[in-house]
Amino acid sequence: MFEHITVLLEESVDALAIKPDGVYVDCTLGGAGHSSLIAKKLGPNGTLIGLDQDNKALEAAKRKLDQVSCKVIVHKANFQHVQEVIHSLGFDKVDGFLFDLGVSSPQLDEGERGFSYHEDAPLDMRMDRDQELTAYQIVNHYPEEEISHILFRFGEEKFARRIARQIIQKRMIKPIERTVELAEIIKEAIPAATRRKGPHPARRSFQAIRIAVNNELGVFENALKQVVPMLQTGGRVAVISFHSLEDRICKHFFQEQSVGCICPKHFPVCVCNHQPSLNILTRKPIIPSDSEIERNARARSAKLRVAEKI
Repeated sequence: MFEHITVLLEESVDALAIKPDGVYVDCTLGGAGHSSLIAKKLGPNGTLIGLDQDNKALEAAKRKLDQVSCKVIVHKANFQHVQEVIHSLGFDKVDGFLFDLGVSSPQLDEGERGFSYHEDAPLDMRMDRDQELTAYQIVNHYPEEEISHILFRFGEEKFARRIARQIIQKRMIKPIERTVELAEIIKEAIPAATRRKGPHPARRSFQAIRIAVNNELGVFENALKQVVPMLQTGGRVAVISFHSLEDRICKHFFQEQSVGCICPKHFPVCVCNHQPSLNILTRKPIIPSDSEIERNARARSAKLRVAEKI
């Protein structure tokens, strides 16, 4: 069973301005929540392409999209390969791309996947179960400085050095194998006064290790660069992010793609002839309504940004 409450469903699909005969790519298919609504807006000549690297998600999506009237292509792939996949399917241009970043509810809730500090499970955290790198390898084999860097960069954890030092000390006694072990080690490394307030003390560290295991930020940045050239004029890209690092990448990328002249400021006239490729449609990100957050607490940090190909 793969049940996921789709975040910013209407807002993100509306933002794509679906054309009935268009071609749309859901880069993070999941349980096909967004894709189902996209498919409803497409006619028989429209095409929906869904990408995901999770086998259970792909199976659930196929079942959910079984009866739609448009053409549906479900493909197992990490969205870092989006350009290669789209071209291999015979498409040069598409009308819209959707990214719904982060971990899906079923992945979080499936204890054995090791994403959650609330569930006792092996240290895994792979979105693609076929890849080799796991959280176990990072925690037990990476040097202290690299673990500290991961926690600080991807989790914005101010106690990164203390946590990394504690991990090294504990793994010298025995390997750290379970999520609850790691969560307890992190908790011990954080000052008691800090532990008593705010979210779970392991939240930032688990997020950071998950991002490192799956190279989430690098993959996302690479994918954004690939989708812009494939967009038709007037085509749109919509991105739902769940933490500040993803949102910052999206915001800065859209800004870079929306500027014209990139000559140094001291040049009296433009000589670069650089043309903008995107028009930003969301100067401020769209966020979930209070009622959506009430229905689904995991939506509280979501932000939607949208841009259109010029």
